Amino acid sequence: MIRFALILVAAVLAACSDRGASDTPTRARIADSTLPPVKTFGPTMVRAPVASNANIAADFLSLHFELESGRPLPILTRFEGPISVRVTGNAAPSLRPDLTALVVRLQREAGIDIRQVGEAQDANITIQSVSREDIRKALPQAACFVVPNVESLAEFKRKRRQPATNWSLLRERYKMGIFVPHDAPPQEIRDCLHEELAQAIGPLNDLYRLQDSVFNDDNVHTVLTGYDMLILRASYAPELHSGMSKAEVAARLPSILTRLNPRGDSEPSHAISGTPRSWIGDVQIALGPGSSNNARRSAAASAARTAQDLGWMDHRRAFSHYLLGRMIQNEDPRLAQQHYESAMGYLSATPGTELHRAFVVTQTAAFAISQGRGASALEQVDPYIPVAARAENAALMSTLMLLKAEALDLMGQSDEARSVRLDSLGWARYGFGSDAAVKAKMREISDLSPLPRG
Repeated sequence: MIRFALILVAAVLAACSDRGASDTPTRARIADSTLPPVKTFGPTMVRAPVASNANIAADFLSLHFELESGRPLPILTRFEGPISVRVTGNAAPSLRPDLTALVVRLQREAGIDIRQVGEAQDANITIQSVSREDIRKALPQAACFVVPNVESLAEFKRKRRQPATNWSLLRERYKMGIFVPHDAPPQEIRDCLHEELAQAIGPLNDLYRLQDSVFNDDNVHTVLTGYDMLILRASYAPELHSGMSKAEVAARLPSILTRLNPRGDSEPSHAISGTPRSWIGDVQIALGPGSSNNARRSAAASAARTAQDLGWMDHRRAFSHYLLGRMIQNEDPRLAQQHYESAMGYLSATPGTELHRAFVVTQTAAFAISQGRGASALEQVDPYIPVAARAENAALMSTLMLLKAEALDLMGQSDEARSVRLDSLGWARYGFGSDAAVKAKMREISDLSPLPRG
């Protein structure tokens, strides 16, 4: 229901360089001129989920019958007729085309009867575009959020403690308000659309155990996956309706999933390991706003201990190491690299975690560049640029490309480095937004390199 403003972005290990960023190095001189146009992604490349229907059914029940707080929900709720969506407010230029692409996907992949209407028309779902500051004033930790039975932020403020906006009291969904920032990078706005619109019409919970889903607060996946579309298609199966109990839904899920995902009946199931609230709390302290550096490091270390004590071997164990590495890399970059290597070890043993590995590589490749090891950085980065492209993560993709450019410069391949750097900028504009933010990212990555400045 809330997309938290976590810092799981493709940040690099700028602390490895002790040089200031007061002037622009020669390798980033292109940033002083007008940047290339914003690049956008084409049709989404959907990968069908590879999982047991028994596990998907268990996920479905956890997603629909619990809130993110862990509070149980008594019944299933959804829209029971065609769903209309409108946009109000000062929408960013990228919002409407990204929303159109998302609505088309929901129609085609999830089979949901959903359509856009004009701003002046009544709609089931109102997407109001407001400022980041307005969102922070309403919910300090949120980048964007969705609320039932409101159409505007002003209405939410009036009703926020009333029964109408209480998710646990819903019996059917009629009206939803989604609040997204108009002054954020295009990618952040698109990510908000995917998560909040999906939760407006579907599951209300997020589960850290899901490795291939937007319904996971680790923010690794930022556009709806094939798994997510299956969950949404099952949510609107004709065998289900609002008001059904968990037991009633559980009884009908096997036949629904057999019809929608026949492959899942032959996939082996695995035991489900729950995620304790203590680990979730530590992660939110480490990544969320409002905590001191010491508190972040302490929380990250606690999350890593919990993952070890529980014997996790999946992406959550890797995420714990990645998180701790991020928290300590300024003070002890070499120890941070050990945590990144541990994260890669767990991810390499877990199928379907290529995107998770791409985030870790931004850190390990950055360290290699800071040590002057261009060939090593290039070997790490190259396989994950297409991974980021398939995931439609322009911020991650452009970061990997800028790292590649620095690696090529270290190897003396300056012409190819210049070409890669130029190609990255259109993606950086979509991922990071303003020209100033793109130039700052270029300087941050360029400052990693031990090559002399111009």
